[in-house]
Amino acid sequence: MRVVAGSAKSLKLKTIEGMETRPTQDRIKETLFNMIQYDIAGCTFLDLFSGSGGIGIEALSRGAKQAYFVEKAKPALRCIRENLRYTKLDDRAQVMAVDVITAVRQLEAKKITFDYIFMDPPYNKGFEDEVLAVLNDSTICTPDTVVIAESSLETEISDFEELKVSRVKKYKTNKHTFLMKTQED
Repeated sequence: MRVVAGSAKSLKLKTIEGMETRPTQDRIKETLFNMIQYDIAGCTFLDLFSGSGGIGIEALSRGAKQAYFVEKAKPALRCIRENLRYTKLDDRAQVMAVDVITAVRQLEAKKITFDYIFMDPPYNKGFEDEVLAVLNDSTICTPDTVVIAESSLETEISDFEELKVSRVKKYKTNKHTFLMKTQED
């Protein structure tokens, strides 16, 4: 796994041993960031279920103003911190060692909003709907926020009261579902 583009381009990132996490493949990461590349510079990025931190690091490398990494597994947290130091992007990163719902509540209390919220939870465990339901009502997610959920091809992600599916990009083994809040009239 490497950083695809930007200030840390081609740097190899550490990953976590075992099957608990599955880093987003470089080709899929490149496709994702090609789709959003014009809006990354200067954005605030939230990486939920961060794993080794590859997605948030890619955002920082491509010019995100700040990225927050949310992960509760200790080996993954060590990996994120090492990767941030190695890529010299740690000055624009916040690592939160809590579960995703707790992190959302803490960020709400700080009145922080995000341009992009990326989530890559363990596949086929129902976390997507649980987290998206929280984001639907959360102040960290504005009408300008793009929420991207990585999931298995089998996972159905449907519209919520405010968060609506705007696009789905399928790959061989997984997909990215893009959601945005509906604008109030």
